[in-house]
Amino acid sequence: PLSPAANLSPGAEQKVVFITARVHPGETPSSFVCQGIIDFLVSHHPIAKVLRDHLVFKIAPMLNPDGVYLGNYRCSLMGFDLNRHWANPSPWAHPTLHGVKQLIIDMYNNPKINLEFYIDIHAHSTMMNGFMYGNIFEDEERFQRQAVFPKLLCQNAEDFSYSSTSFNRDAVKAGTGRRFLGGLLNDTSYCYTLEVSFYSYVLGGPTSAVPYTEEAYMKLGRNVARTFLDYYRLNSLVERPLAATPKTR
Repeated sequence: PLSPAANLSPGAEQKVVFITARVHPGETPSSFVCQGIIDFLVSHHPIAKVLRDHLVFKIAPMLNPDGVYLGNYRCSLMGFDLNRHWANPSPWAHPTLHGVKQLIIDMYNNPKINLEFYIDIHAHSTMMNGFMYGNIFEDEERFQRQAVFPKLLCQNAEDFSYSSTSFNRDAVKAGTGRRFLGGLLNDTSYCYTLEVSFYSYVLGGPTSAVPYTEEAYMKLGRNVARTFLDYYRLNSLVERPLAATPKTR
């Protein structure tokens, strides 16, 4: 059985990573990436154990379950693009957003909780590779710090592209989770949209496109999880397997 983590004991301060996926029901790759994150975090892998001991992961793997059930591409049962309604979600028309947003605000207002990351997972129909969207801040240092996680992820995941990662404040994206929460949370929180291509990633030259598989999407998810180890400089805490004893002839 998994041992209880010290950071879940009563009164302990918690660093929280909040992950959401599948707000657009047609973007099925986001579910496989999220599955990779979840499977890794609950595994017996030594890195997963260190992450569980030091961070709290809150994951909402499907923000648009009715849209997924109906086979919609972008909208909910009510016909809403939920990723444009974060600013003022209705408990009746956008119940999943309303519930998740309330939970995030409650955590943000809790002095014992540091909400450090919000990552919303999507799939992209025209771009290749995995990449991120971040926010634009007037504070240059905050803007630079925001680039650290995607740069580390780029080192861990061969299919993740930092050159495709961009930071913007397009008006059309104002109602997205990344944009709204980026404006709501303080300067120790980082909000990203993680995008992954529907079809392929590029290794080497522009002609060497590799088709994505379910396993490759899940591998990206595992690499996202592992990147928190680098980000929080927890590498020294990972138990190394004992070296095999050399056989005597």
